[in-house]
Amino acid sequence: MALSNNMRHLAKQAATAALLLSGYSGIAAAQNTTSQPTATSSSTACASILTPSYSPPVAAEGWSAQLIATGLSNPRGMVFDSKGALLVVESRVGITRLTFNDSGGTCLSVASKETIVSDLGLNHAIELSDDGRTLYASTSESVYSWPYDPDRTTVENRRTLVHNMNPGGHPTRTLLLSRKVPGLLLISQGSAENIDPLAADRSSGLSQIRAFNLTNMTDDPQPYNYASDGLLIGWGLRNSVGVAEHPVTGGIFSVENSADEIHRRGQDIHEDNPGEELNFHGYLNDSSSFGGNYGYPNCFALWNTSDIPERGNLTVGSQFVIDDSVNEAITDETCARDYTPPRLTFRAHMAPLDIKFLPSSGSRAFISFHGSWNRDQPAGYRVSSVFFSESTGQPTEPPDSITAAVDVLYNPDLSVCPRGCLRPAGLAFDPATEERLFVSSDATGEIWVLRQTSPAPDPTSTWSASLSTDANGGRGPTSSAAAGLGSRSGFGTDGGMMGWLTTIMVAVGCVFVAMI
Repeated sequence: MALSNNMRHLAKQAATAALLLSGYSGIAAAQNTTSQPTATSSSTACASILTPSYSPPVAAEGWSAQLIATGLSNPRGMVFDSKGALLVVESRVGITRLTFNDSGGTCLSVASKETIVSDLGLNHAIELSDDGRTLYASTSESVYSWPYDPDRTTVENRRTLVHNMNPGGHPTRTLLLSRKVPGLLLISQGSAENIDPLAADRSSGLSQIRAFNLTNMTDDPQPYNYASDGLLIGWGLRNSVGVAEHPVTGGIFSVENSADEIHRRGQDIHEDNPGEELNFHGYLNDSSSFGGNYGYPNCFALWNTSDIPERGNLTVGSQFVIDDSVNEAITDETCARDYTPPRLTFRAHMAPLDIKFLPSSGSRAFISFHGSWNRDQPAGYRVSSVFFSESTGQPTEPPDSITAAVDVLYNPDLSVCPRGCLRPAGLAFDPATEERLFVSSDATGEIWVLRQTSPAPDPTSTWSASLSTDANGGRGPTSSAAAGLGSRSGFGTDGGMMGWLTTIMVAVGCVFVAMI
């Protein structure tokens, strides 16, 4: 006899829990060209290079950057296939496969361009299985998979894996395939509005990250229902567009886009508050470490400590209430006591869209800051990095740091943004070398490549000690030799699994239909 819907939900959650318990690998060790390089090229000029129609972004010391593809339709997420081709989600197109003529360094040019999936609804996310044979992408309502042949560059038989996500509000549904628990897919869904009362309801599925066991779908081909079938990794997350797994420890991190147009005690504080967040969600082999509530829609992270009434003891990263908080009974004190604070906080409205760790060591995480719309003075529009400890898998900076994010690629003049500048969206490391990081710019329809030309400075060295926050809050070297890095305006003050699994198994065996 077929299981009821509730029983099917429990069975699927039990299968996901079993996968986490047994499958976790443990904490492991047409284009205008010019013959001259742009200001961001490496010292060795390419034979021919593309020139952007706007003032080019500037690469930080130790990096070079080059525009390598133009004419795309709002490119967002990217991933490399097993043949070294770059698969890109293009809005109102689908998924495009790009190959490059590679002359080394940042000297790349498009060799071929092919649409392999035509789907106007795909808008952001893309993933690829470890064997390179299954492709994943999402619309605002559903997540799909396709068998993918990288040799013939063909896809077949689209399958719906997860559905019934809310189509309103924030449309991106970020995907992350765990490399520590093969077959586990994490999906992030944002809020339906700026301050969304429904997000306070755990059962809504809004403002959450949930995990789904794809290996179980061979036995039950019906799609998962997002809000009821997924294992809750974190909630109270307004819009966590970027999600990443630390390659060594397996820790799950996300970067959150926080609220706009907020007031506190009748005062407009939206220019520099609340901050954007880097949140830590625990480890997939430890059920007691995930499932936390991060405060939204009631509590928000403080960035500018000088522009908030009744500050009290609040510091950078402290959670506080606003005039539009959904639950009037919640105070700054209950925010601190009952909700999980961010691991790091970034300047307000910079809109982080992606986060990628150095694949081998996880010693740095790179974040694309898409850029603000809800500020009088623009902020963001850059790619930055955060240093991580290789042993702990945590940021080296404390939670109240205002200098944790270091610019790697940035626009020299934010006054022309958003229309006349780079707007970073997706990130992808070259699988052949960690020295190259590919960056999509949706607003300009471009792909850039960043290449690391010298080792990153030790964050505990004297170079790091000389870093300061400029008048606009940016972090950069203070020496005159670093003056060429330009103006910065992006950062600154401006239960064990076994017990849980057993509970679910008993519930299924006893036909206990109450949801966990």
